[in-house]
Amino acid sequence: MTELRKNGFTFKRFFIAHDKSPMKVTTDSCLLGAWSPITANTQKVLDIGSGCGIIALMLAQRLEHHESHIDAIDIDSNAALQCQENINQATFKNITARCIDINQYRLNQAPYYDLIVSNPPYFESAVECRNKQRQQARYTENLNHTQLITTAKRLLKPNGYFCVVLPYHLSDEFSQLCLQHDWHLVQQMQIKYTDNKPASLSLLCFSLQTVEICTKQSLTMRDSENCYTHDFRLLLGDFYLFQK
Repeated sequence: MTELRKNGFTFKRFFIAHDKSPMKVTTDSCLLGAWSPITANTQKVLDIGSGCGIIALMLAQRLEHHESHIDAIDIDSNAALQCQENINQATFKNITARCIDINQYRLNQAPYYDLIVSNPPYFESAVECRNKQRQQARYTENLNHTQLITTAKRLLKPNGYFCVVLPYHLSDEFSQLCLQHDWHLVQQMQIKYTDNKPASLSLLCFSLQTVEICTKQSLTMRDSENCYTHDFRLLLGDFYLFQK
């Protein structure tokens, strides 16, 4: 049996420490890391707001047989440091952690990435968090959705994909904002915790190429007995240590 370490999350093939990062390992990030589309042309990947590096490492595992490289970027120095520490302990070395404001990254350079992913801040400024790092990670003060969308457009190659995970109630608003900036929704997965609860999350994939039909799917995480569903296990099966 795999030993479960403290101060982090143990996956099948790597461990993510998150005690220094303001944002911890979440199901949201795990779903995005497992779901984001990868093609034969996926070589350069960018994770915006990488935190402790969970999405970047999941994508590195999925891309281990590709000639690829992943840049994991976060504005918080502790998050970037912990991300690099997690990379150093993993077997996947095709990741670079960077501490930089994404709004200042690769300015005046040609589009570079085939895939851009983000579990972005989504709370509007309201009551301040007691922890300033936590506020920076959760609130849109330093990276609002318009900035995220325009930055992704600047950095992504014309045939690439831009993927995010958001609370379900924000997904239509975000999609409309993307459309205003020439993004087209090509895939969407609606996530429900159980069948008798409303959708809680949306996984969204956008392209700068016009598409006729958006592929829409749904996934329920737990069944009536509070066990993980077959579909959830199938999506996360390469990563989670599911109990038999």
